[in-house]
Amino acid sequence: APGIAAWGGGRGGAHAVAAWRGGRGGAGALGGAAVPLGVLADAAFGDPRRGHPVAGFGRLAGAFERVAYRPTRLAGAVYAAVLVGVTAGAAALLERALPKTLVRAVCLWAALGGRSLAREAEAVGGLVERGDLDGARVRIRSLVGRDPEALDATELSRAVIESVAENTVDAVIAPLVWTAVAGAPGVVAYRAVNTLDAMVGNRSDRYARFGTASARADDVMNWPAARLAAALTVLLSGRPAATWRAWRDDAPKHPSPNAGQIEAAFAGALGLTLGGTLAYRGRVEHRPQLGTGRDPRPADIARAVRLARRISLATAALTWRFA
Repeated sequence: APGIAAWGGGRGGAHAVAAWRGGRGGAGALGGAAVPLGVLADAAFGDPRRGHPVAGFGRLAGAFERVAYRPTRLAGAVYAAVLVGVTAGAAALLERALPKTLVRAVCLWAALGGRSLAREAEAVGGLVERGDLDGARVRIRSLVGRDPEALDATELSRAVIESVAENTVDAVIAPLVWTAVAGAPGVVAYRAVNTLDAMVGNRSDRYARFGTASARADDVMNWPAARLAAALTVLLSGRPAATWRAWRDDAPKHPSPNAGQIEAAFAGALGLTLGGTLAYRGRVEHRPQLGTGRDPRPADIARAVRLARRISLATAALTWRFA
């Protein structure tokens, strides 16, 4: 509070606050600073250990589900629309009441997960490299939904690399894109949709119909980010021809319209083969092979993390002036 008072106090304090808020159109002296501020906050602090807004939204969504659930698509659409509309509306009100750049930076920070993703991926990679496969199988649960009990070193490495690719879109690229496109309401709406997809957008008996709207909304909102990320992977991979071929030829084979884009591009960029058979929530899925390279090794996890960082920084550079 004293720091904020100092910003607004004294001769010229009002001018500083006015510049922060932006004038007509929200530009001002710090216009465009939301992206670098949000990215720096994620790099410095990662996810808040307590009181994470996404966790709070998840609790709200769980409570509302107990009231709103019906095994129909209409009920699921109403459920998603209410939750996303309320959270995006709250963000819009905050943008009007508080300095816009600050609100956007905080909302972006809450939506980003790049530091946590890299930390967990590297932790699993370290365990696999040391031969602690049991420890890696426990730790990998924070990254993937597949059943890890029978995964060997190659399969653990493949699962982590696929998770790094997909979650770079979900937890970094898409939040940056939606902050640039629609400010705080956009990034908050995106994170709400993405969270609802994780909660109810699966094909279990309970959510096969109720979760349809959340799953489809997540597909739509991730569509531009997935393709931007894949294109940047081609440009930044050091293997543009191989990366382009893998993206062009293999992405359409994947059951997900978005995960396949970035996973295929990562396979080409890293010279690996991804995809294949996996056990997921008690059922076996036979996914197509992505890429034509060798099987992944534990050391490839660090390579995937470095590639994800390059893509993330490039996206931040492309979007920062728009937020």
